[in-house]
Amino acid sequence: MSLKENMDALKEELSSEEKFFESAVRTERFVKRYQKPLIAAVAASLLAVSGAIGYQAYSNAKIESSNAAFNVLLTNPSDATAEQTLKNDNPALYDVWKLSRGIAQNDVTILEGLKNSQAFGVADIASYEAAAIKNDTASLEQYTKKQGALYKDLALLEVAVASIEKGDIAAAHQKIAQISEESPMYQVASALSHYGVK
Repeated sequence: MSLKENMDALKEELSSEEKFFESAVRTERFVKRYQKPLIAAVAASLLAVSGAIGYQAYSNAKIESSNAAFNVLLTNPSDATAEQTLKNDNPALYDVWKLSRGIAQNDVTILEGLKNSQAFGVADIASYEAAAIKNDTASLEQYTKKQGALYKDLALLEVAVASIEKGDIAAAHQKIAQISEESPMYQVASALSHYGVK
């Protein structure tokens, strides 16, 4: 290698070292200038992560507690401690458990107490079951008019049967006609229309 090539290589090496030191100085100045906000951002991030972990642990503990209470209630429905634990830790699951108890025992009082439940489907099913247990045709009729009623077609069939028993065949036909062909109750409605309503 010639002397000129050595000098060019040395200049290039010095230039790259100079750029490295220049960027290190800039980084140091930036860190010194924004030291407090950077520390605050790191601390806030650590707090947020630890808070999320703590909340997740709390949620998991509540889920485990409510599951344990639910399992106790399945074997011993009269356990007041387990019932209170389930009610406090998981109100939606508690409402579902109360609904199953009300249906199993044909207890209209329990079912009517669930008509304002926030758990999905519980209030709707409780309304239908309470009306069906009481054989309350007016309540079943009102239930069929609710938007999105889960058991609408079944309630229509029950109202149609009640109309047949009263001898009001026209009303029975009207109720049966409201059941769509896509409904699982359509076959039963067709059979009732052909054989039950003359």
